[in-house]
Amino acid sequence: MKRRILIVEDEEKLRRVMELQLHSTGFEVDQAGSAEAGLKLVDRADLVITDLRLPGMDGLQLLAAIRHQNSHVPVIVVTAFGTVENAVEAMKAGAVDFLLKPFSLDHLMAVVNKALEVSELRAENRQLKEELGRRYEFDNIIGRSSVMQEVFGTIMRVGPTRATVLLCGESGVGKDLIARAIHFHSPRRDKPFVKINCTALPENLMESELFGYEKGAFTGANITKPGKFETADTGTVFLDEIGDVPPAIQVKLLRVLQEREIERLGSNKPRHIDVRVLAATNVDLRSALENGTFREDLYYRLNVLPLNVPALRERKDDIPYLAEHFAAKFEKEIGREAKISDAAMQKLMAYNWPGNVRELENVLERSIVLAPNPELQPADIRLDMSPRSKAPQVDTFLPEGMSLDEYEQSIIREALKRAEGNKSHAARLLGITRNALRYRLSQMGIESTEAHE
Repeated sequence: MKRRILIVEDEEKLRRVMELQLHSTGFEVDQAGSAEAGLKLVDRADLVITDLRLPGMDGLQLLAAIRHQNSHVPVIVVTAFGTVENAVEAMKAGAVDFLLKPFSLDHLMAVVNKALEVSELRAENRQLKEELGRRYEFDNIIGRSSVMQEVFGTIMRVGPTRATVLLCGESGVGKDLIARAIHFHSPRRDKPFVKINCTALPENLMESELFGYEKGAFTGANITKPGKFETADTGTVFLDEIGDVPPAIQVKLLRVLQEREIERLGSNKPRHIDVRVLAATNVDLRSALENGTFREDLYYRLNVLPLNVPALRERKDDIPYLAEHFAAKFEKEIGREAKISDAAMQKLMAYNWPGNVRELENVLERSIVLAPNPELQPADIRLDMSPRSKAPQVDTFLPEGMSLDEYEQSIIREALKRAEGNKSHAARLLGITRNALRYRLSQMGIESTEAHE
C-alpha cells in the first residue's frame, strides 16, 4: 500500500513542486493551503509536511492540534533560513525533523524517508509494548512475576490441545479465570463453557445435574432434562473443586473421560458427547488418594496436564499491579477517584493474603468505599475486617467522646449509606455476613425503610 503524505503550505508553487516530486517517487499526496484545511486531512496521512508560517493557524498550532488529534503521525516542519530557533521549538513540540528553505528535492526525499523509517520503528515499539502489556494482563489475569509468566506460557501451550488440565491452587488464586483463558485459547472458544461448582451441588442432586434425567426417572421428574455435560457438548466443562465429588459420581466421571459417554438418570442408553474437561482443586488430591476418598484412576485421568497456580504470597511483585487494577475498577463503579498512597501499598505488600487475589479485591473495595479521602492511607486499608485475617489489627483509641458501640454503629451507618441501603452490599463492605448485619441493625433499631436486601 502506498504511503500518503499531507503537504500544508500556503505557497502554491512550492506546494506543487513538492507534490510532483513525492508523486514521482511512489507516494500518494494530499495538499492544503492552510492549517485549518490540512487538519481535516490528517487522519488519512502517514506523514505531514507543514510550513511554520501559515495564514490563520500557524505551523506550531497545527502541530499541537495534530498531536491532540493523532499523536502518532510524524510531522516535518518547513521554515525559512535564519529562523532555526522556530524549527528547534517545533522539534521540542514533537516534530520529527525540519527543512530549511530553500531546500533541494534530494534533501526533501532524504528527510521524508528518514521520518517514515523512524515512524515505523516507533510503531513497532508501540506494538511490542502493547503485546507486553497484554502479556502482563492476560485475559484479565494480572501477573508480572516470573511464576505468572510461566502460567501464561502454559495456557498458550495447552490451550490449542484437547488434553484434560488439572488446576491446583488455594482458594482465591484465580483458577476460574485461568480455566476460561484455556478455553478461549482453544479451537472450542466459540463453543459453550460450562462451569460446575462441585461444592455447591448436593450429593443427591449431583448426578441429575451433571448427566441429566429422563421423564419419570424420579418423583417430580415431569420432563426430560439434559445435564450440564450435554449442554457443554462440543465445548468445555470446568469442574471446580473436583475434590468434593462423592465416590459414586467419581465412577461416572471416569466413564466420561475414558469413553466420552454419559447416561441420563432413568435411562440405559449411552449418549456420546464431545467435551474437553478442565478441573480445579484447592486440596491435595494425593492425600485424598491415600485416605481413599478420591479414586486413583480418576486422578490420573484428570492429571494429564497439571498446572499449579501460585498463591499471592508467592508472587508479591504482582500486588501493586493487582491493587492498581482493582482501584481503577472500583473507581469506575463507585464514581469517585481512588488512589493508593505509597505507604498504603507497603501495607498491602506486607500482608500475607490467606484469601489470595479474591481477598485483595474485597479488601480494596471495602477500603475505597469507606475511605474519607480519594487517596488511601495505611489506616484506610481495612485488613482487620477480613474474615480470614488471623490477627486483626484495630486502632488503639476510639474517636473522642464515642463508645465502642457508637463507633460500630457509625461504621455500619456509613456502610449502608455508601451501599445505598443495600444490606448485602453493606455486609460485603464490612466483611461480615448478611445475617450478622441484620442482627446488628435490629440491635440498633434501624427499620427496613433505611435498609433493603
